Amino acid sequence: MHYESIYLASASPRRSQLLNQIGVPHEVFPVDLDEARLPGEPPRVYVERLARDKARAASTALAGRPPRPVLAADTSVVLGDEIFGKPADEGECVRMLTALGGRTHEVMTGIAVLAGGTLLADVSVSRVSFRRIGEAECRRYWASGEPRDKAGGYAVQGLAAVFVERLEGSFSGVMGLPLFEAGRLLAAAGVVTWRGAA
Repeated sequence: MHYESIYLASASPRRSQLLNQIGVPHEVFPVDLDEARLPGEPPRVYVERLARDKARAASTALAGRPPRPVLAADTSVVLGDEIFGKPADEGECVRMLTALGGRTHEVMTGIAVLAGGTLLADVSVSRVSFRRIGEAECRRYWASGEPRDKAGGYAVQGLAAVFVERLEGSFSGVMGLPLFEAGRLLAAAGVVTWRGAA
């Protein structure tokens, strides 16, 4: 079966923008889930589990609507075994950015596509190296408003680009939706992208 559009189980404007970039029509249908990490759960397993759970939850909530694939994703900034989520306030943002400064961290994005009862999933892992970031600069960055809804307290495609010395992996994955993996999973689910893959 071929599909001309999908449901995006995310309220992220960046994910919507990235799907538009690869020519995938979609309807935004966010879901709320408990995103607590399970005891001892490795970060890679955590992001893939959340992506799978979001896809399933959205599919259940969409029962009765026209059947289309559901795409879900979850992104975490990981330093060692610590997962950096979205900063709750300025102090937490400063703590995150000063911890990331002068070091290399990983950005893991789990992605899942649920279509016709089949759930496909993958994880993109990128390595991002930051220069050192002083506290005053962190506070100025917080004041810009950009870090407030971003994993790790930064947006690689925004003002925080000046922090990045090196990025190995998927730029779109660091933004929140790895397009290589997304394109592959969507094609396997029968979704037509800009290149006509199905």
